[in-house]
Amino acid sequence: MDSAATEQPQSRNARRREQTRAKLIDAAKVLFARQGVERTRINEITESADVGFGSFYNHFESKEAIVDAVLSETAADHAMAIVSATGEVEDPAEVISVAHRHFVRLAIADPQLAALAVELVFSNQAIVDSLRPFAREDLKRAADAGRLDIPDLEVALHATGGALQGTIRGVLEGDLGVDADIAHAALVLRMLGLSPTEADEIARRPFPETSLGAGAGT
Repeated sequence: MDSAATEQPQSRNARRREQTRAKLIDAAKVLFARQGVERTRINEITESADVGFGSFYNHFESKEAIVDAVLSETAADHAMAIVSATGEVEDPAEVISVAHRHFVRLAIADPQLAALAVELVFSNQAIVDSLRPFAREDLKRAADAGRLDIPDLEVALHATGGALQGTIRGVLEGDLGVDADIAHAALVLRMLGLSPTEADEIARRPFPETSLGAGAGT
C-alpha cells in the first residue's frame, strides 16, 4: 500500500481530534466562567461544543481533566506571552511589573477568562504549576541582581500571587478602575523593597505589546 495514501487519512484524523479537543476546551472555558466548575456538567460542555457526549471521553478522563487542560493551556500561553514581551527589558523589577500588569489588564479586557482564574487559580494545582516557575525565576533574578529585597522567595511568591488574585477580583467586582494595573504593580514593587517614587515610576512605564493582547500603551 502506498505510504502517502495511509498518511493522509491519519493526518486528517489527527486534525479532527485536535479540533474536537479545542472545541471542548473552548466550551468548557465559557461555561466554567459563567456558572462555575461545580455547576457545569459534562453533557453541557459537549452540547455547547456541538460534540457527541461519548466523544468527550476520547479526549478527557473526567471533568477534572478538562479543568486542568483549560487552566494549564491558558496559563502557559499567557506566561510565554509575557516572556516574549519582556525579552528586551533589562530591569528585572520592570519585568515583574509587566507580568502583574498583564494579568490585571487581562481582567479588564477579558472578564470571562479572569472570572475563571479567580475561581480556580489558587485551588487548582495545574495552573499553579504552570505559572509558578516563571514567577519564581523573575523574583530570583531581581533578588540576585540586588534590585529587590526578597529575603524569602517562597513567601514572596505567595504574597505577590495573593495580591494579584485580590486585585483581579476587585476589577471583576467593579471596585477598581482602569488604572488598577498600575496601582497594583506599584504596590507589589513596594512590597519587594522599592521606594514609593521608584515603584510608581516603573509601574507607569509604557506597557509592551504582548501576543495575547491585554492592551498596549501606558
